[in-house]
Amino acid sequence: MKIKDFLVERWMDRYEHEARYNLAETCVESLTVAQLLELTGKRDSLLDELLPMKLTYGAIEGSDRLRVNIAALYERQTTRDIVVTHGAIGGNALVYETLIEPGDRVIAVLPTYQQHYSIPESYGADLQTMTLREDNDFLPDLDELRKLANQKTKLIAINNPNNPTGSLMDEAFLKEVVSIAQSCGAYLLCDEVYRGTDQEGSGFTASVADLYERGISTGSMSKTWSLAGLRLGWIAGPVELIRAVCIHRDYNTISVGMIDDYLASIALEAKDKILARNHAITRTNLRVLDDWISKEPLVSYVKPKAATVCLLKFDVDMSSTGFCTALIEATGVMFMPGSAFDMEGYIRVGFANPLDVLQEGLVKVSGFLADIGRR
Repeated sequence: MKIKDFLVERWMDRYEHEARYNLAETCVESLTVAQLLELTGKRDSLLDELLPMKLTYGAIEGSDRLRVNIAALYERQTTRDIVVTHGAIGGNALVYETLIEPGDRVIAVLPTYQQHYSIPESYGADLQTMTLREDNDFLPDLDELRKLANQKTKLIAINNPNNPTGSLMDEAFLKEVVSIAQSCGAYLLCDEVYRGTDQEGSGFTASVADLYERGISTGSMSKTWSLAGLRLGWIAGPVELIRAVCIHRDYNTISVGMIDDYLASIALEAKDKILARNHAITRTNLRVLDDWISKEPLVSYVKPKAATVCLLKFDVDMSSTGFCTALIEATGVMFMPGSAFDMEGYIRVGFANPLDVLQEGLVKVSGFLADIGRR
């Protein structure tokens, strides 16, 4: 099986360790172990709980404790509808491995996380992509989706909140997408790793798993929960789909680490505290970014409604890759070129960094743009 290079990961691997201001980062500022234990009230009791733990494979599909906590993030899911995976990246891959065969029609939005088009394409699927447009606030065109969704459609893949645009489909919009999936009996896979980061209210919009009998939601501890180092995610979906996924999962995962399972459990049991911290970061930092953009004549964007990322448009005579390469070499500021998402002409910025990193990095970008203007 041949598959295309994962362009985002190649760029991150090349530059993230040398960047002084990593504004390509997509997680809400990662928690230290000390911070996690403080937020969860486990600073004094952690060792008492870990030391008796015998390091076996543990619960194969994820501990009951963890799956109860994950199910609580949804309106209609139970532990039977949840399987724990090696990150959402593992969950997405398992869904495609389980469902997609050569010739199946798969519809994916673009831009999105590259898994959602490169994996089905590598399996020989009839891949159809829908380009999200700035003039539609980077939301799917429902009429276009209706035209693409024929009776051979096996799966429709969306990403909500969207990476890299930060666009958000609300519940009413999602129900329209569900109706289209129902019309052709397709599964609806929604990558929801940024669910919980909305700029308003509780931070949570509706989940596809709760809205549709063939809805599949993937999530993780990485973005919203600031614990990417656990490498822990999940699939929420119909029981028969979970059973089928588990057959494939036995061949490549067996189980996640017991300590990762434990740390994810205590984090979700303290979800209100972590969300309060992380909403303060994302909402404060977006205000800072928005203010900076308003003062930069060469920069424009569609303001994101959720997530930790958005697309910026720079009015410069350079490719996105050329701009990002020159920027990091001159200033140490790392952005993600839009070319990594097949969206030339845009740059992805991550704004959920420590506030001082964001502010200092944007000052450096302003200086870089001023230098370009003087050439």
